[in-house]
Amino acid sequence: MGEDRVLYGCMGLGGSWDPGPYGSGDIDAAEAAVEAALDSGITVFDHADIYRHGKSEAVFGEVLARTPGLRERITLQTKCGIRLGDEDRPGMYDLRGETVTRRVEESLARLRTDVIDVLLLHRPDPLADVDSIASALTSLHRQGLVRRFGVSNMGAAQIAHLQARLDQPLVANQLEMSLHSRDWVEAGVLLNTPASGANGFPFGTLEHCRDHGIRLQAWGALAQGRFTGRQQTPAERATAELLAGLARRKGTTPETVLLWWLMRHPSRIAPVIGTARPDRIRACRDAAVREPDLTHEEWYELWVTARGVPLP
Repeated sequence: MGEDRVLYGCMGLGGSWDPGPYGSGDIDAAEAAVEAALDSGITVFDHADIYRHGKSEAVFGEVLARTPGLRERITLQTKCGIRLGDEDRPGMYDLRGETVTRRVEESLARLRTDVIDVLLLHRPDPLADVDSIASALTSLHRQGLVRRFGVSNMGAAQIAHLQARLDQPLVANQLEMSLHSRDWVEAGVLLNTPASGANGFPFGTLEHCRDHGIRLQAWGALAQGRFTGRQQTPAERATAELLAGLARRKGTTPETVLLWWLMRHPSRIAPVIGTARPDRIRACRDAAVREPDLTHEEWYELWVTARGVPLP
């Protein structure tokens, strides 16, 4: 993938989380969010077929239809592999080859485009046959329906298992990563400590992705507002104060500093911001256009403050 610094996550677009229809107001809200992202230097838009029961993709397709030339200015990424539950069936994961193909075709129709730039497999499906997945992805690429592929919520071994069967390189791995969700960074320092048993992050995944040119994308990067809006614990309040002070000194926003903390890591992490509020999207602009302005010491101070306890 290119070196886009920040992605806009479209999960908040499309109205309510139910199968009911969307309205013109939902299209207007999506258009405002897209404009705010573009104004902030963000040109990669991240979707999934399940977001708002498909309505996130659908309203985005409406915005593309309203705005001639927009499709050529942006990168469209979407995900498949999760089936939402209903009163008749439980939620499940489904990466059977024929399902992947069908879901891509449905996403293309909702997005009103003839090609998806990047397709991610949303979550691992324990029952999926990796050869079937690879065959489906290869066919989608040969048909010109998908340009590049990646994964989401997968560890190094799972990625390598799939990549061994693909001619196309996997270009992205999207994981939950933030100053609040820190297992990804703490896995590397909790080895040989009692706390290591509670850390479920697949050790070696950051290194594998970096060694193989797989861009790490961080979903939940703004930590659901824990440090920039709604603090609930003493550690969160202390971190919010620290972020605000750093932002004032650096002439930017706390949201930007929060994203810079991720981007300062050498694993080349690209945050995905998921807010639908145009003002909060614009608060992230400096993360999209400026190099992360955090010293070694400032990065550690944020980490330790958010932990609430010293490093081992």
